[in-house]
Amino acid sequence: MDPNPWSLQDAKNRFSAVVEAAMSGAAQFVTKRGRAAVVVVSATEYQRLQSVEKGQATSLAEHLLAMPQDDQEFERIPLTPRDTTL
Repeated sequence: MDPNPWSLQDAKNRFSAVVEAAMSGAAQFVTKRGRAAVVVVSATEYQRLQSVEKGQATSLAEHLLAMPQDDQEFERIPLTPRDTTL
């Protein structure tokens, strides 16, 4: 985390400064009650992160094809059905 995070109150009071700093390329960390809450990043950085995430995700077809194709048994978790009476 950033060594100088914004408290939520300071971030609200100086939102323009938070946005300007994020737009300059520095992610802005905001805390709430002393705990990390959110990170403000520029729209460009957000779009870059989204494209990286999408590029690493497998498609449904790739996921299904990666499943074992043999007829071996697998461990089943012993569960009982829930009572569905209305």
